[in-house]
Amino acid sequence: MVDQGAEHKPHIVAKGLMWLFAVVLGVIGLIYVGAGAYLSSLGGSIYYVVAGALFVVAAHYLFHGKRLGAWIFGGALALSVIWALWEVGFDWWALMPRLLIPVAFGIWLLMPWAQTALKGKLGFAARVPAGAAGLIAAGTVVSVGLGAGLFAVNAPNLPQDPRFQTGMGAFPVAANGGAASGQTGEDWPYFGGDQGQQKYSPLDQINLSNVSKLQVAWEMPVGKRPANNAMPIKIDDTIYICNGNSELFSLDARTGAENWTFDASEGHGSTCRGVTYYKAPGLSGECAERIIAGTGSAKLVALDAKTGEACSDFGNAGFVDLLVGMEDHEGKIIGGYYKVTSAPTFVRGKVVVGGWVTDGQYWGEASGVIRAFDAVTGDMSWAWDMGRPDEPGQPPNGESFTVATPNSWAPAAADEKLGLVYLPTGNATPDFYGAQRREFDDKYSSSVVALDATTGRVQWSFQTKHHDIWDHDIASPPTLIDLPDSSGALRQALIQATKAGEVFVLDRKTGEPIFDVTETPMPQTGGVPEERISPTQPYSNALPSFRGADLTEADMWGVSPFDQLYCRIMFKQARYEGNNTPPGLTPSIQSPSTFGSINWGGVSVDPINGVMLVNNNRFASYIKLLDRETADGMGIEPQGEWGDPREVGGVVAQKFVPYAAFPQFWLTALGVPCIDPPYGYISAVDLNTGKLLWSNTFGSSKGQGALGIKVPFELPMGTPTHGGSMITAGGLGFISAASDNIFRAYDLKTGEVVWQYELPAAGGAPISYTLDGEQYITIMAGGQGAIQSRYSTKMVSFKLPS
Repeated sequence: MVDQGAEHKPHIVAKGLMWLFAVVLGVIGLIYVGAGAYLSSLGGSIYYVVAGALFVVAAHYLFHGKRLGAWIFGGALALSVIWALWEVGFDWWALMPRLLIPVAFGIWLLMPWAQTALKGKLGFAARVPAGAAGLIAAGTVVSVGLGAGLFAVNAPNLPQDPRFQTGMGAFPVAANGGAASGQTGEDWPYFGGDQGQQKYSPLDQINLSNVSKLQVAWEMPVGKRPANNAMPIKIDDTIYICNGNSELFSLDARTGAENWTFDASEGHGSTCRGVTYYKAPGLSGECAERIIAGTGSAKLVALDAKTGEACSDFGNAGFVDLLVGMEDHEGKIIGGYYKVTSAPTFVRGKVVVGGWVTDGQYWGEASGVIRAFDAVTGDMSWAWDMGRPDEPGQPPNGESFTVATPNSWAPAAADEKLGLVYLPTGNATPDFYGAQRREFDDKYSSSVVALDATTGRVQWSFQTKHHDIWDHDIASPPTLIDLPDSSGALRQALIQATKAGEVFVLDRKTGEPIFDVTETPMPQTGGVPEERISPTQPYSNALPSFRGADLTEADMWGVSPFDQLYCRIMFKQARYEGNNTPPGLTPSIQSPSTFGSINWGGVSVDPINGVMLVNNNRFASYIKLLDRETADGMGIEPQGEWGDPREVGGVVAQKFVPYAAFPQFWLTALGVPCIDPPYGYISAVDLNTGKLLWSNTFGSSKGQGALGIKVPFELPMGTPTHGGSMITAGGLGFISAASDNIFRAYDLKTGEVVWQYELPAAGGAPISYTLDGEQYITIMAGGQGAIQSRYSTKMVSFKLPS
């Protein structure tokens, strides 16, 4: 006897699932209609209202078990496909939040258990070849074809990416006559490899034919605190490095074994990108060779390179206090507000240092003065204080260096023959309001400044951003290279990459642009009434630009349609007129973000062929100014002594000016960027012609995700990047600066990844050297919180099998 109840159980289950499905679809539809109506009232897409209404109607019929609901949903799905392809084409990452849920729902409706719960037929389907299946197939083809066709028509009208503004070129067929800057490849004696920051090695033992065989030679922890951003140097058989606790290390370059360590923190660590080596002519014995570094407690320290002991002849028992003359406008020195984060720059027997000045806390913070010290005695040789340009010495007792001037916290470069040191500068504090800035503040902020290494006097300056109120200070070191002019004669050039995404190529003797710079009109409305906004900004349009295409509503993203819809609403609520939309009391969008397009890693160059390798970011910030009354009511105050430097990425007090500021990385509630991938690129540029050679997404999905759920596999999505690269004569570009923690070698000619290795964390810029006839590639895998990579304390070295 057949159990009639058992026969009906599958049908009951299917019907129950359909009820649940209909309820979920109905809720989604109501969200679409409600939020979509608000979006459309702001001038945004009406898709969500239309699709949401169809979802609700479909849900009604499906809840009552009517097959018509499935066909209505099919119509909504076809509309969704057409709309999605029209907006973004076949970009998989951009399609994901638009189509993943609708397509998944559509597939569910086609399953047998869903069909079991439905009754009724669509008469029209019976008149189509192959019936319902034919109608579905035809609808799919038409939807995809129509959407793709609309995108093809629309694509030329979309904002164009200025990476491609100079066109594509071919890798140079012959060397251009340039040469490596004194590098033999045996050592890596300076941060950046040479004084000109080329980050180039003339070694070619590791090359395209054998790089796939690279293996770990040694791996060694460096202290107990990550050395994020750090780049080591190598002298003879020794590597020197610092970490985030202001500890200095000497390691055996063959094995990584520690020779000595010195704690220079005095209880306060900080970012330390590198150290400086100096061999004193005519000296022998103690400190004939010395390591010089800056510290988180604002000291300059000199150690014996062989023993790690402090140099007794340098300053006060090996230390020079950099806080002398650094009182703020109230005569105070607040611990942690001034420190050294980059390796001092060595030139003509002097070490030149700038420093970090904590962003955005109040007007009148410590000076951004640049100082030079004798590398043997530690005596100050000169100071460049832009508010006291004719007073190169220490301020008189009771006075200080000019407060609140632009600083220089990034690595600098030097030309020993010309006797010039090149400083990239930041903004006068605070970052997002500048009406109080003085003439010299506006002259030298966000600039590259060439100083006479002997006197500290300005030889020239070039401004990369006028009256910068977007925190687009220059984070990248200048790079020196010789390039042929129109006659074929080599011209001494300087490359300055910027957070704004522009790359300027200048004559390093005069500061004149070698590639044309265009003063481009900028938005003038939406800022606060007290502000003065520069009418133009310099664009380096004769080279690829990495500022990114202007954003549109279609660029908004999320891991679901809901956070994408949220980001669309935010986009329409904010002011956005392209690059350099002024911050104001209503939200504005800034792209590139305050983190910048090209950060501290800068570029590397192949000086023989004149090719530049650059990694850059593509994401945005969401910014709003707060009037002083509002800020005070919220309790927004400057941070105290030894505050967390990560706090400067959020709300900042900007005390003593009329407005506080709330800059934030523009993220969804799920913690992913509000604009669609890719978020990082790596590109090669021919500096002889200004053409782009290739440009690829940089970084993969591995280790990325929302709500703490990490993707375990690699998909090419392009991730945030925050480190530097290195080029070798073996035709390779090495870099591990993406948030997926992977160290990659690229074929410099084609952009193909020819080797990779997953590090404990993302790396700083790598170096290369030889020992016993073997070439090593070594990198500090410290990680970086700003790009959400892992953290590590390990340095890892690679070489070919013996």
